[in-house]
Amino acid sequence: MNIVSWNVNSLKVRQSQVLEWLADQPATLLGLQELKQLDEAIDRETIEAAGYRVIANGQKTYNGVAWVYPAHWPEPTDVVTDIPGFEDPQRRVIAATFGDLRVINLYVVNGEAVGSEKYAYKLSWLEALTRWLAEEAGRYAKRVVVGDFNIAPTDADVHDPEAWRDRILCSTPERDALDRILETGLIDAFRLFDQPENAFSWWDYRQANFRRNRGLRIDLILISEALRDQARACRIDVEPRRWERPSDHAPVVLELDHGAPGS
Repeated sequence: MNIVSWNVNSLKVRQSQVLEWLADQPATLLGLQELKQLDEAIDRETIEAAGYRVIANGQKTYNGVAWVYPAHWPEPTDVVTDIPGFEDPQRRVIAATFGDLRVINLYVVNGEAVGSEKYAYKLSWLEALTRWLAEEAGRYAKRVVVGDFNIAPTDADVHDPEAWRDRILCSTPERDALDRILETGLIDAFRLFDQPENAFSWWDYRQANFRRNRGLRIDLILISEALRDQARACRIDVEPRRWERPSDHAPVVLELDHGAPGS
C-alpha cells in the first residue's frame, strides 16, 4: 500500500487533479492538507464514484485536512480532529486508525515570520502536538504521521540554506521542535532511502521557483520504528507540480509493505 501526503491548496480547485493522480495509484491512503472547504462542501459523490471515501476536518477559506481511502476498506476508527487539551479553532488535524495502522495527518502552522505572534502560536502548537504524539506512542505501535509541516528539517532540504538561515520554516526553534517530535519514536521516512540532491516538495509560485528548483522539503512522512522494516521506498512525485494550475506542493509517497485493512 501507499501512504501519501499532499497539500492541494484548495480541494475544490484541484479535486480533479487529485482523482486523476489517484487513478494511477492503487491501494492508496491519501492525506490532504489545505482543503479550504467545510466538510459539507466536499464533493463526496464524485470522490465515491472514483472508488474512494473521505473523512475530513474542514474549514472555510483556510486550513482543513482529510484522509481519502479506498471505498472497499473498513471504516476507520478512533477518529480525532483536534490536539487533545489544546484550544484551537483552526482545523489542522485528523487522525484515524485503519486496521493496525494509526495515521495522523497535520497541516502545521506556517508562523508568518520569526518573532511574530503567529510564530509564537506555531511553537506552542508544536509543543502541544509533541505531547499528544508521545501519548499516541503509548497506544499504537504502528504509527504514520504525514503532513505539511512548514519546517525544512535540515539545510539539505533547502535550495539556498544561507538565504533561508534563521527565517521562517528554517529557524532553529522550529527545527528543534521537529526534533522533539521525532524523539517521540518517529523516523523521517524520506531519509531512510538514498535520494537525489535538491529534492523538494514545495516551491513558491513566484519568480519561476519551480522551474529553477528553488524549493524546500517541508512535506514529511514520519513512521514509527515498528514500520521501519516495512518501508520500501519514499519519494516526491513532482509531476503534478507541472500540471496546469497546480498546487505549490507535490505529493510525497511512502511505499509500505503492509496489507490493506480488511484484506
